[in-house]
Amino acid sequence: MKLTTMTQVTIDGVMQGNGAASDDRRNGFERGGWARGKGDDETRTFITQTYQRAEAFLFGRHTYELFAGSWGSIDQMRAHPIGVALNEAPKYVASTTLTAPRWQDTTVLRGDLATAISELKAKPGGELQVHGSGILVQWLLENDLVDEMILITVPVVVGQGARLFPDAGPDLALDLVESRVDSKSVSIQVYRPAGRPQYAPTA
Repeated sequence: MKLTTMTQVTIDGVMQGNGAASDDRRNGFERGGWARGKGDDETRTFITQTYQRAEAFLFGRHTYELFAGSWGSIDQMRAHPIGVALNEAPKYVASTTLTAPRWQDTTVLRGDLATAISELKAKPGGELQVHGSGILVQWLLENDLVDEMILITVPVVVGQGARLFPDAGPDLALDLVESRVDSKSVSIQVYRPAGRPQYAPTA
């Protein structure tokens, strides 16, 4: 399976609290909901179709619990095409503390996470998708486990919150596979990791 991440980010790289203001208030974050109502019908269709082509989903603990309490629990959201895709597919969550997952068809990955995810990727099928799950995405990138990244950039600067790419992290070259901008100035870029960047020689 191809491991694909899809992340909504701001211009300044923040991914925290894109949905309802109450989604993620950790570390004093007060500017949630910056992606609500953004994007046009084509972007919403793109997001839905991305979920629908997933063979399985992989989450970090926090995003898993948010999704389980919404897409996995609320009837109206379960009936949405994204909810149907999430509820019908196998779900994997990387966690050392989760012992009793409440969402059906969930497997908790413990122990050697790199080996567990490599084994999932070796299975035949389509995509193993990661949505949200910022800390997990950072770890996957550090361990060269990401095959494709989808960034949905909302034209806003929020000035606080957890960022997808930390101030000090691994460097990464990316090949652009697809790019579009919708009628509401939300951009979608699809990238494939391409090793380390090339730098100018030091003097």
